[in-house]
Amino acid sequence: MIIRRAAVAGQFYDGDPKLLNFRLSQYIGTAAKAQPAIALIAPHAGYMYSGAVAGAAYAEVEVPETVVILGVNHTGLGARAAVMATGAWAMPMGTVPIASDLASILLAMTSSLEDDVTAHLYEHSIEVQVPFLQFRQPALRIVPICLGGLAYDTCEEIGGAIALGVGQYGKPVLLVASTDMTHYETQERANAQDRLAIDRILALDPRGLYETVRGHGISMCGVIPTTITLVAAKALGAKRARLVRYATSGDVTGDYRQVVGYASFVVD
Repeated sequence: MIIRRAAVAGQFYDGDPKLLNFRLSQYIGTAAKAQPAIALIAPHAGYMYSGAVAGAAYAEVEVPETVVILGVNHTGLGARAAVMATGAWAMPMGTVPIASDLASILLAMTSSLEDDVTAHLYEHSIEVQVPFLQFRQPALRIVPICLGGLAYDTCEEIGGAIALGVGQYGKPVLLVASTDMTHYETQERANAQDRLAIDRILALDPRGLYETVRGHGISMCGVIPTTITLVAAKALGAKRARLVRYATSGDVTGDYRQVVGYASFVVD
């Protein structure tokens, strides 16, 4: 069995399981108001910067045993739309198995998705979501999908395939899109740029999001995972998207000259 080792434990988040669990309890809280959802969108920076933004969304969503996590390929390794279809992820709070039954269904739905481990080995965008999911669901199983640059039509095809696959699977599945927003702009500029993208997400408008980010040069790294997730969520019956929290790195560091934006959403 292929075991993927945690690549950024001790860097983006605590590598000690007890300390990590404590940090997550601070970010998420009791999750007393959690409700079922189709999708969640959350940032993937170091927890000290974006953990509170991500945790606010994870507190509002019931996490089923099976989760499809769509992240961005920062490393450039592997396939452009890479599914790790078998094996497990060794994480500080325990090993998380791949939901290979659902992964096989998704791979059969479209040739645009490829069974590829290489893209996942050093990528952080999916990994940083896993501890949040483990905290909320001890019996977690994941289908990680690592995504590079894709044309909108391919995003639409993959999103549709994911929706069909989830429907065929027949068990509760949560989709998680991993993205940060504007990178290294002033606070004022980041807020303005991010508002354009946020408005398209709230409108459940995947094509509009894709075109807005490209047309306005918004450095939203996970626009592809988010676009695909919106396509899939709409096909699965989503009626609304809610912005749970928005912040920037400047809100943590006090330096607003060059910030990174973070936003979290629930789609239901």
